[in-house]
Amino acid sequence: MTGHELSEKFRYLESRIAEDKGGFALFALFMREDVPDRWDLMVSAPWVGSNKRDAVDYFVNQIKPRLGEQDLTSLARIVVIDPEDTAVQALNRAVQIEHGGVEIRDSNFFGLPIKHAFIITSKRPPAPATA
Repeated sequence: MTGHELSEKFRYLESRIAEDKGGFALFALFMREDVPDRWDLMVSAPWVGSNKRDAVDYFVNQIKPRLGEQDLTSLARIVVIDPEDTAVQALNRAVQIEHGGVEIRDSNFFGLPIKHAFIITSKRPPAPATA
C-alpha cells in the first residue's frame, strides 16, 4: 500500500474520531528516516487527557475495526503529544489544515529526521471559553 492510500484511510479515521470526540491540534503520519517502511501516527488533541497509555489504546481500538489489522501493522508507533507542546504549536503555525492532507518530504519534526509525512490536521485548538 502506498503512503497516499494509507493517508486517505487515516484521513477518514481522523474525521470520524473528530466527529465523535472533538478536533485535533495534530493528526499526522510521519515516516522516520531510521524506520523507512513504517509510520508513526502523531496525535494531539485537548480531549485526549494526560493518560497516554489509555489514549494509545483508544486509537488502536479505533484503527482495528475502522481500518483493519493491516493498517495497524503499518504503524511503528502511536505518539500522543500535548497540544501545548512547543513543537506542536510550531507545526500549527507552519501548517494549517483540517481533515486534509499536506505531504512533506525530507524535513525535521520534533527533533527527528522525517523522510515522508502526511499532515492530516494541524490546527491550533480554540482557547477555552472564559466565564
